[in-house]
Amino acid sequence: MAAFIATAAGNIQSNPYLPSGDPCGSSSGSAISVAANMVTVSLGSETHGSILCPADHNSVVGLKPTVGLTSRAGVIPVLPQHDTIGAISRTVSDAVYLLDVIVGFDSRDYEATSEAAKYIPVGGYKQFLNENGLKGKRLGVVRNLFSNALNGSTVITAFENHLNTLRQSGATIVDDLEMANVDVISNPGKSGELTAMLAGFKIALNEYLQELVSSPVRSLADVISFNQNNADMEKTKEYGQGTFISAEKTSGFGEKERKAVELMEKLSQDGIEKLMTENELDALVTPGTRVIPVLALGGYPGITVPAGYEGNQMPFGICFGGLKGTEPKLIEIAYAFEQATMIRRPPFVTPFWIDER
Repeated sequence: MAAFIATAAGNIQSNPYLPSGDPCGSSSGSAISVAANMVTVSLGSETHGSILCPADHNSVVGLKPTVGLTSRAGVIPVLPQHDTIGAISRTVSDAVYLLDVIVGFDSRDYEATSEAAKYIPVGGYKQFLNENGLKGKRLGVVRNLFSNALNGSTVITAFENHLNTLRQSGATIVDDLEMANVDVISNPGKSGELTAMLAGFKIALNEYLQELVSSPVRSLADVISFNQNNADMEKTKEYGQGTFISAEKTSGFGEKERKAVELMEKLSQDGIEKLMTENELDALVTPGTRVIPVLALGGYPGITVPAGYEGNQMPFGICFGGLKGTEPKLIEIAYAFEQATMIRRPPFVTPFWIDER
């Protein structure tokens, strides 16, 4: 059977399960196309949630790799320290087979891919599609990441049931853990992420545009000017370009930006790294998307799997996240969970772009 691959396309903005539901993230087109059976697998680009969130909201699998495990060459950058390319699919196995194709060293993304190449296992990743992959795993639950936002919801009830399934499948659940500085980590304005992203985006985008063979714009300043001169076409009245303008006002990676990067590194070391090491965890497990900031700050991998549907049929997922290079463990855990639950169903409604006649 031929596989059809779609790349990130955020212009399709209707959730196939609930048309009024938020499809989430700039790779929502990639998730929607898979969820609606338009393609078999797709690729997404994530800086801060743009694989994990669309996958979660559209009842598909999203696999965000360790930064550098896959090449970003040719992809419009946001913040190179956080940018990663990953797989979106209807099953864990499809995502893993796609991951095997896209990982590896690329001279065009030399620094990141040469550093992460050490994590790629001999024989690839499909060997970790193990139905018994939960046996012996230690999974940590940090409730202050999500309890306030989801308290009393259908998602929490389903999550508690899923924890029991994980236990029954051989995992040890280490519950009620506390991660240092969760409130700071979860706020891009306080964690240093926004500061680093604005300056990093301008630098990386200018380099990207200058390398293009043919383009009407060669810098972020050119993009802003183009949008202003084509306001109707670019819908600047509806969406604005405040982020572009803020980024353009930056002047490289100065002392403020270096301190922001150092803060993110320290938050990661004192947060997820310390938590997982001290508790000998194989992965964190959370409902929904609340773990995204934790994984974004340090370039860590994560995989989300369909976990249920709310009363209005809006999907939600369960996310497993780990330290750099722990994709083999995450794949074992996610695949075993998927096989034990088999929750995902096709969309309940006919998408607006399909003619029912």
